[in-house]
Amino acid sequence: MTETSYDLFEIMRTTRSMRRLKPDPVPAELLKQVLEAGTFAANGGNMQSWRFLVIQDPAIKAAAGAWYKKAWHEVVGPRYRSGGPAPGTTAERFARMLAAAEHLADHFHEAPVWIVPCLSGPRGSGASIFPAVQNMLLAARAAGLGATLTTLYLLHEKEAEAAMGIPEGQHSYAILPVGFPLGKFGPVRRAPLSEVVFEDRWGEAWNQG
Repeated sequence: MTETSYDLFEIMRTTRSMRRLKPDPVPAELLKQVLEAGTFAANGGNMQSWRFLVIQDPAIKAAAGAWYKKAWHEVVGPRYRSGGPAPGTTAERFARMLAAAEHLADHFHEAPVWIVPCLSGPRGSGASIFPAVQNMLLAARAAGLGATLTTLYLLHEKEAEAAMGIPEGQHSYAILPVGFPLGKFGPVRRAPLSEVVFEDRWGEAWNQG
């Protein structure tokens, strides 16, 4: 394994969802690097039907962000609070995550940049857009930028997309709020492989050798 590969794995291990962002503007050169990383991703037939809407206009963010906030406070937040902690975490850490998610909902419009990945045609599985999204998240981490993938606003899809000026025939698949983070990167906390990997037959423990 090369040194570059080690660097990539370290980036993946420390790419947390950064929901608390500074209002400082994102330099154009860093934003360009993140967007270019998105275009390096695999996509069906290499048709590159993706489009990436970069939103920095405060009025547009305020209008679309209101739908995100509504989705969080009326549906998603209560749903999370009615359940237990996520796998691999504690009740205290889960509470901190919920607080950060609520902060994002209330301050979503304040993120200096939104990247909105879109595809033309009927809404599909996203197989030709989510690899680009992951590339951009990793590139943002490598550039020292905080970001997160969020789809809450899709509970009010038509209204939010209208606020963002997305034309008919295009569909957004997420919003990535991007900026310099207030917190620190990683490490991510995940359940161990023994809990999520099976071998040959469903439910049969993976033979780790």
